[in-house]
Amino acid sequence: MPLMSSLLDKLRPDYPHLTFTAADRFYWSPSEQVIYYDPKSKKSEVLLHELSHSLLGHSDYTRDIELLTMERQAWDKAVSIAEKYGVEIGDDTVQDYLDTYREWLDARSTCPECQATGHEASKHLYKCIACGHSWRVNEARICGLKRYKVQKKAPR
Repeated sequence: MPLMSSLLDKLRPDYPHLTFTAADRFYWSPSEQVIYYDPKSKKSEVLLHELSHSLLGHSDYTRDIELLTMERQAWDKAVSIAEKYGVEIGDDTVQDYLDTYREWLDARSTCPECQATGHEASKHLYKCIACGHSWRVNEARICGLKRYKVQKKAPR
């Protein structure tokens, strides 16, 4: 794998419309058109993944399952451009990264009442198909997942 600095030296002239900025983690900011990267990391595949989000025009998602789709698309794109930059991205690596999103989605959709799998009724609101319980979730892509019970309305 190339060093982060040598990869950046290749990416900057190829993508002059984007800014690459050192940070404590990797992420794509569509509003700023900035790809943030960890200069201490040796994970050049993650830099290409974030670049892929920008090339695919990923900005936001409405449902949690859409995020998983966007992640898959970005990894597919990263794999397709990796050879040009001397980066090897194996399927095991891709699946390991995607597993983190699958686990994130599973945790969000698990009913806190009965542990069955619920569905996302609207953004950040899940409903259990087994017990009828509803719960809200926080964004939780970077921080810990929180689930909040939704109070049922008292019958009239």
